[in-house]
Amino acid sequence: MTATITLPLGELHASLADPLLDAMTFLNEVTERYPDALSFAPGRPHEGFFEPEDVHDHLDAYLAHLAERGLSGSAVRTALFQYGPTKGIIADLVARTLANDEGLHAAPESLVLTVGAQEGMLLVLRALCATPEDVLLVSSPCYVGVTGAARLLDVATVPVPEGPDGGPDPQAVRAAARAVRAAGRRPRALYVVPDFANPSGTSMPVEARAGLLDAAAEEGLLVIEDNPYGFFARGAGDRPTLKALDRRRQVIYLGSFAKTCFPGARLGYVVADQQVLAPDGRTTLLADELAKLKSMTTVNTPALSQAVIGGMLLRHDCRLRDANAPARAHYAANLAALLRELERHFPPAERARLGVSWNEPEGGFFAVLQVPFTADGAAMERCAREHGVLWTPMAPFYPAGGGERRLRLSISALSERQIGTGVARLADFVRAAAG
Repeated sequence: MTATITLPLGELHASLADPLLDAMTFLNEVTERYPDALSFAPGRPHEGFFEPEDVHDHLDAYLAHLAERGLSGSAVRTALFQYGPTKGIIADLVARTLANDEGLHAAPESLVLTVGAQEGMLLVLRALCATPEDVLLVSSPCYVGVTGAARLLDVATVPVPEGPDGGPDPQAVRAAARAVRAAGRRPRALYVVPDFANPSGTSMPVEARAGLLDAAAEEGLLVIEDNPYGFFARGAGDRPTLKALDRRRQVIYLGSFAKTCFPGARLGYVVADQQVLAPDGRTTLLADELAKLKSMTTVNTPALSQAVIGGMLLRHDCRLRDANAPARAHYAANLAALLRELERHFPPAERARLGVSWNEPEGGFFAVLQVPFTADGAAMERCAREHGVLWTPMAPFYPAGGGERRLRLSISALSERQIGTGVARLADFVRAAAG
């Protein structure tokens, strides 16, 4: 009998044994095991906004756009069916959309279209972090996608706690950067989600954003801004992105069409307009350097995905903020329903007795509930089995530990009625778990 090869886990990359990489897999498996449970776990968009026939209309709009540009039938076939430019084929449309929606004026050549924002994170971290001494500062709690990407690349991360009003406090950024430098390493960049962050739901006050950029500049930090949720404020008034405020070209901007269009396209982008100076005096854009890395990973981003999203942009006159008005209203109503139901099921006296509290995000998909027990995977599974409701443990979002008694609630994939039922079930579980 021929012996088969067994690979010891200890001989594979150390990240594969890191519990961080198991967090999302475990959550997906639990969801599959309890398909009838109401789930506050996924941060995916509401499927009621998607219609299969729209894909054809978007693609037709992009094909018409190519014809208007004078492309021949042969050139159209090449654009859609062949390997394309590594930086992408719809950068001009994305740049127009950024100008319309965010007041962010980026030259198309400073963009790289990526396979979701996750690829953008990997490319940016790989390009910026050149030695083992380079360190990424991350707002804590932090999206596991970026800490996971850093783990895959052997990039060290140092958490910067969120300030009392949301987002990393500028003084804490200074202190963290100086501590890293004192330890003989280089603080290279700060990763931050300024608006309705995953997982905490918090946002940076508008007046604090310039202060954060100043603090980063003083410490020689680039800022990696991730903005998946910025359109989905509960109230009126748009918030400027850090990139729109950037006057030093210190912000690298990660964008995604997963929430504003649909995640199945797997389309994101990076705005990387920083100049790169070569030893021979040549200058390029950081976007060009990221494209070199991309050419050795995914080669290029699927042209069909770009064409469908490009057509969607064209059909909405490159104004996605207006196109997302119904989604914005839906998520705002759902978040209001969650906060209202928490208030109803946990009146003040009971909150005080149990030690239960929650934040009140100004928008986005997420809120955080503080509970009087360890909110880990075992507790989540018990809640699903005995009470028919799922949520997300917060501990994996804390790079240096913490969050053991906190859980994340996502409202994006549910209806208001489901939220009401789910909070009632969750309240029963909290009381039972509290003993």
